[in-house]
Amino acid sequence: MMDSGLIGKIEKAKRYAEEKDRITITTFEAKIRGENNDHTVTYDHGKWNCTCSYFQGHGVCAHTMGIELVLKGMVEPSEQLV
Repeated sequence: MMDSGLIGKIEKAKRYAEEKDRITITTFEAKIRGENNDHTVTYDHGKWNCTCSYFQGHGVCAHTMGIELVLKGMVEPSEQLV
């Protein structure tokens, strides 16, 4: 049985999840399954990085752009998606 305090926290969590403009992501790391290999994408205070070779030569790739689209509004937009 849940106490009333926990029920209130669950309701607040649901509100936060619905109001994504309250969330700003500053740093994170994610794995993405590419078509050929898995890659690690990181975001650190507006700077993206990916372990794929395309990112190393271009500073952007499908992996970083895809994650940026998923997190739209919660990370600073890159020049490619503005």
